[in-house]
Amino acid sequence: MEHSLLVWLLPTLALVAGVAIGFLVARLLPNAAPNRTQRQLDDIQERFDNYQNEVVTHFNSTANLVKKLTQSYQEVQDHLAEGANRLALDELTRQRLLAALHSESAQAPRERLTPPRDQEPPRDYAPKTPNAPGMLDEQYGLKK
Repeated sequence: MEHSLLVWLLPTLALVAGVAIGFLVARLLPNAAPNRTQRQLDDIQERFDNYQNEVVTHFNSTANLVKKLTQSYQEVQDHLAEGANRLALDELTRQRLLAALHSESAQAPRERLTPPRDQEPPRDYAPKTPNAPGMLDEQYGLKK
């Protein structure tokens, strides 16, 4: 009985001592893996936050530029309309200029082109007449 108690007690004590030593070593070492992993995670999170801020800034700048572009386009349209009103020699010319100016801005979007459906795909061989010898024929290309 004493022998079986010793068989169980010694490995159990060794296991408890090993766990305690391992825990102390992991806590006392400054370059332990959990701290390094946490620092890496914090670095990645900071880089991701910076990236998100850059994306938001980029799209805000793009929106402002598009807004300016739209305003500039409207100013050009107004300038052209004013020039057509002021510089046209007669009423007919003025009406034609204004109609051309407004027809470009109100143009309907073009339809997407689609290839014809009945077109045969290209062949990877040359067609031949019904009774002519094919390229694999022994007499093909020989003069008689």
